[in-house]
Amino acid sequence: MIEKKEKALEKTVLIGVITKDQDEVKSKEYLDELEFLTYTAGGEVKKRFTQKMEMPNPKTFLGSGKMEEVRQYIVDNDIVTAIFDDELSASQERNISLLLNVKVLDRTNLILDIFAQRAQTSSARTQVELAQCQYLLPRLRGMWTHLERQKGGIGMRGPGETEIETDRRIVRDKITLLKAKIKTIDKQMSVQRGNRGKMVRVALVGYTNVGKSTLMNTVSKSAVFAENKLFATLDTTVRKVVIQNLPFLLTDTVGFIRKLPTQLVESFKSTLDEVREADLLLHVVDISHPNFEDHIASVEKTLGEINSADKPIIMVFNKIDAYKAEPFDPTDLIVPRTEVHYSLEEWKKTWMNKIGDNVLFISALNKKNLEDFKKRIYNEVREIHVKRFPYNHFLYPDYDYDNMGEE
Repeated sequence: MIEKKEKALEKTVLIGVITKDQDEVKSKEYLDELEFLTYTAGGEVKKRFTQKMEMPNPKTFLGSGKMEEVRQYIVDNDIVTAIFDDELSASQERNISLLLNVKVLDRTNLILDIFAQRAQTSSARTQVELAQCQYLLPRLRGMWTHLERQKGGIGMRGPGETEIETDRRIVRDKITLLKAKIKTIDKQMSVQRGNRGKMVRVALVGYTNVGKSTLMNTVSKSAVFAENKLFATLDTTVRKVVIQNLPFLLTDTVGFIRKLPTQLVESFKSTLDEVREADLLLHVVDISHPNFEDHIASVEKTLGEINSADKPIIMVFNKIDAYKAEPFDPTDLIVPRTEVHYSLEEWKKTWMNKIGDNVLFISALNKKNLEDFKKRIYNEVREIHVKRFPYNHFLYPDYDYDNMGEE
């Protein structure tokens, strides 16, 4: 039997800057995330490069000395791809490609590429292709020579892969066609949502890779794809869930991320409509992640952009089984005690305490506190259901609504 060989990972380098708005700690956090994105896309990070600057160089992003250091490392180590943590302008990408003579991607291009890999349905593929075309349009002049040198691999999926000779007019025409196709998809999805009747809709939202799909699988007893990679879920999944004879719809949505490309927010309108039309949002947070507060802020920012920030929200802090506070030495007079040393009980007494009942701590993987989670969601859904169908409540006054029972 012939064993299937795994595709070799592309050798990559990551490049970021340290500025007054993005200090060394923040820059490291972003590059950590960029490395995870690179791994998800099929790359292997060999080295990171950072430079302290007032602002990125408008021509080459980095200064000439640091750029020469990057170029020499690329030559010496057979690096295939250079990935920048911030979005590059068309001229920056063109200049850097000429200097480094390798494939040059920025964070937006990398995320779009992962979406292209993950898109399974016609709807998702169309939305990703639209976002890619919108990203590509202002970069046409520099992209074609770049694509002729490097074909295939990370960042090469989508329209640029087979349409090297495409000019701006053709890309604009394609954007028009894709927008028309998405309008048709929007209508179809709107009809599907309408066919679900007036059932209460609950949507899982949150940063990418926080465990939404695992929670979906546990609660709905379904088999939604879940993986420890960014954007494992791209296509929206809707499942009917019944708790104590009370049915509702549970939706698993695409994860958000810091510096989310605006093209994706626009092109994934129909997918995000599931969030807009939900009656209740469950904001799932990976509390074991050291930057979970930043993740919360990013999700809240995106919810504001899609006009969904005012919806009823329950904060669901997931992965409590993986949470570990850093040890603290009270005799150390140099290192102060900060949030990284907090226990879960101490976290609950911080700003989380102000949220009141709208906060839950669970482990979807180990099913820890899951019964409390179900009871809380049941009570919320019941309240919405009673308001929507008051006659049901009066028809069955003896019904034990408050008895949780089994799903």
